[in-house]
Amino acid sequence: MRAVKLCSPVVDDFAGAVGGTRLIRLNNVSRATGCDIYGKAEFMNPGGSIKDRAALYVVQNAEREGLIKPQGTIVEGTAGNTGIGLAHICRTRGYKCVIYMPNTQVTSLIHLFLLFEEPSKSGSAPHVGLPKAVAFDDPENYNHQARRHAERLENAAWTNQFDNMANRQAHIETTGPEIWDQLQGKVDGFVCATGTGGTLAGVSRFLKEKSEGKTQCYLADPPGSVLYSYIKSRGKLRYRTGSSITEGIGQGRVTENLKPDISLIDDALYIPDEKSIEMLYCLLDEEGLYLGASSALNVVAAYEMAKILGPGKKIVTVLCDGAYRYQTQLFSRKWLDSKGLVSAIPSHLQKYIVLA
Repeated sequence: MRAVKLCSPVVDDFAGAVGGTRLIRLNNVSRATGCDIYGKAEFMNPGGSIKDRAALYVVQNAEREGLIKPQGTIVEGTAGNTGIGLAHICRTRGYKCVIYMPNTQVTSLIHLFLLFEEPSKSGSAPHVGLPKAVAFDDPENYNHQARRHAERLENAAWTNQFDNMANRQAHIETTGPEIWDQLQGKVDGFVCATGTGGTLAGVSRFLKEKSEGKTQCYLADPPGSVLYSYIKSRGKLRYRTGSSITEGIGQGRVTENLKPDISLIDDALYIPDEKSIEMLYCLLDEEGLYLGASSALNVVAAYEMAKILGPGKKIVTVLCDGAYRYQTQLFSRKWLDSKGLVSAIPSHLQKYIVLA
């Protein structure tokens, strides 16, 4: 098991800086519920998100299993943040990195990937593939395209973040122990949304075992995901409908990362986009935190969990990443209006809508 590090002053490289993030008490949300609500500041990872943890572990797993050798190529399908973590780690380890992401992702994420792109040689594969966004059961889904790309190359590994259990293991060995140590074993509740399932499954597994089942673990789900109904019905998987402004979370299936621990999830909370965008602006104004929509959704879920568990509880969620990768949308009046979300933002906070 990797040793928990909460404040290592010097590290050798990018990978050494992954993890050990602070736990921030969210004062206004705590005051409103009578609980202590904390956000794990995963935006403080060197690549800017919680996905740095999974990226490091899936690469280490590929090395350990002999799936990749020096100067090899890592290939992944990702909505964004895992790819950014992989791009950083591959640079430090001397690997090429090929990312497939749906063409619906924000332009700023694509531009960030291009910073890592090396001048291509004639006939070489693109650094970033942008296939059309289609369902997972479609052969042209970006994850399947990533797998096929890796299979065509020599010395290449598809890291398969959705179903690679090394992702879940990252949170069993690092995120969960960090939370437990930071609160000295007093964790009444943990809640977060899930995309790959790694964070929710890994942290829940660790906290349930350490607390002997006392820590309540909830799933938070946005519109367009089937996991809320799956948890509520205890196993009935419905057809996926609708969509959400949140990126990288919500699912149409139960991933391999989540399957072993789905029975540990005590309940699920459905969080509409209106609540997430309102919280995003409140967190900026009241807590000074400039966060993405997934982080805001998680805080809404922690607030709702606190109301269910009652006053005096210590509840933890995940602040997945910052808002700077999504600012051209989240702080754009035109974009917010196109989603019908301007009215969800309290009038006194609309001053933060700084883009036309």
